[in-house]
Parts: sequence; C-alpha cells; structure tokens
Amino acid sequence: MSITAKTTAAQARAACDAQLKAARDASSSKPVACVTWGTTKPTAAERRAAISAWPTPRWCEDHGANNTWYVNRFQACGVFKGDVTVHDVRTGRVTGKMHYLAVGYSYSKRDIKAWAYQVELVQVSASGDGVGSSANGKGTCAGKCKVTESKFPTQAMSNNKESVGQFFFDTTIKTTPKGQKGEGQGTAHWRFTNPKWAAPTNEMTLGQPPVRCDNALPGTSKIGCVMPYIPEMVYAKRGEYPELAKHIEYAQNTKHLPGKHGTTKYLTRLTNKDKIRQNRNKACPSSRPRPAGKQCDEYPFASTWQGASTGGGNFSWRMINATQNEEGGKALGRFYLYNRILEKDRFLVWIKP
Repeated sequence: MSITAKTTAAQARAACDAQLKAARDASSSKPVACVTWGTTKPTAAERRAAISAWPTPRWCEDHGANNTWYVNRFQACGVFKGDVTVHDVRTGRVTGKMHYLAVGYSYSKRDIKAWAYQVELVQVSASGDGVGSSANGKGTCAGKCKVTESKFPTQAMSNNKESVGQFFFDTTIKTTPKGQKGEGQGTAHWRFTNPKWAAPTNEMTLGQPPVRCDNALPGTSKIGCVMPYIPEMVYAKRGEYPELAKHIEYAQNTKHLPGKHGTTKYLTRLTNKDKIRQNRNKACPSSRPRPAGKQCDEYPFASTWQGASTGGGNFSWRMINATQNEEGGKALGRFYLYNRILEKDRFLVWIKP
C-alpha cells in the first residue's frame, strides 16, 4: 500500500527557495544544498549495511526503489529515491549532487504495546560539492503514541557508509477498560550537512504506515500492535483439513460467497457470542441429520458478519469429517488471536491445492 505521509515535492522546492534567499541576504559565498525526492533510476548500487542497522526482510527490495511501502501484519518496508543538489548561491549553477536511497523499515509485535521504525540513508553516487556529506535527524509520532527513543546522530555518508536513524514508539491507549484501540504513525525527519555548504539542507520527512494498537482482542488481556494489512487464513486441500478446504472452495467458487483470496469481497469478524450462535443454528440446525463421524460445517464462518443469519441468508453447509471440522475451527481461532483480528476487522480465506 502507498503511504503519502512524507515531504512533498512542492514543500521541498519552497524550502530550497527559502534557503537560497536567506544565503543571498546574508551575502554568503558558500553554496546551498537542497534535498528532494529523486526521479532518476538508481544504477547497480550496492546496499552496504551499517553495523548498527537492523536487517530488513528479504522481500523489502523485491520491487526496487519505487517509493512505495509494502506491508504485512507486523512489518512494513519500502525503498524511496532521493536527491541532494548543491547550488552556487549567486548564479544558481549546480556545483554538486548526491543520489541516495531512503530505506524505511518498521515492525510491531502481536503482544507488546510498542513498535520500531528505522530509516537507512544509502548513498548511491556523489559528485562535486555533494561529496563528503553527513546526515542526522529525529523521529516523531502522531496519534495514539509517544516517542520512547530517537537515535539519529550525525553520520558521514559515502559509497560504503550509510546513515541510520532508529526510533521506538509506545502506544498511549490505556490498558483498561478492555476494548481500547488507536492508531499511531511514526515519522522520520532528516537533513544533510557538509562543511562546504552555507547551512544544512531543508528537512525531509518519511512517515511509516500507521500502526493500530489495541486491548480489545478476545482471548487475551495483552496489548498488541498490527500494521494496516488484511490477513488471510490458509487451508489446503491436501493439508490437515481437506474436507473443510474443499467445502470452502466450493462455497467461494460455485456459490460465489465472499472471502476468496485475490478479491475484495472480505469477511469481517463477528465477536458477539449470541449472534455467532444464531449464525450456526441457521446454517446447521440440530434438525439436520449428522451421519456417523460427521459434523455440519458452514461457510461463511459463523464468527463473521457474513454468516448465515447476520449475512442475510446467503451461505453454504456440508457434512464433513467431525475431527477436521473441530480442528479447522480451532485453527481459525488461532488465526484470529495471532493476527489480532478484532470485531469487524477484514480478512480473506485462501484455499491452496
């Protein structure tokens, strides 16, 4: 998903113009450097990880430097292009450049009330007055959060040395009463400096995807934090619950019921026990005969708002192996718990071969 909480091109240009004017007004003879998001495609630039940098997931760079965040339930990563351009304060002539990548990485956990955010600034190339630059910055957080640690000291940039900022945030939602939830969004801020320049560059910002923390999850009293990603429950036709998987596949493909992988016809969780019971009783009433060793399985799940009663009566039922039905239901419960699926949270069901 794309996150737009970052310095815009217009903001960067305006800040650069203001710095140039201030340098001229001060009769400075030193050049002025301006930083913007990049438009040039990086060549074969190698990532050389700083000793202190957290390793990013393997999938982080699968899409290249395309200025987009990619998110799963507990991690977010994206690679963003940036440019520093150094200008002669009197003539405006470009006297140096630096192309760099900003690698953003954030992670949370299902059972703690904090999350982390890192930005690595990786020099791709530098020339003229862009050579020998350093970077420093800070982290801030907006929404239901507070900064507990912000580390982004001045660090030199080169082709084998990068600048790293690391930030930790805590949610400010309360532990009681149960049912609390709220979003927070961390933002990294940075500037570049160089002894050749009249002043530091204008500030650049990159906001991470928003993080939702809650104490509203049935089955646990612990606060946990998740990313804005729609998770998928996976069953396999050659897995532990083949009869269950085949029924869901039939319900999705033949009866066109919601929740199918690759669609936006989501299922949404239902936590009200009375409504869940109503869904189950409508789809699988006690009057339905149960052959020996079989149980009645319903889809959409009774624990969703798309269930037989709350979903308006569009559903499927089938007698399947009783053990598979029971164990498959327990697996769904673990999926809810692990991914912190709250009331009305969306999810999908992926049936694999």
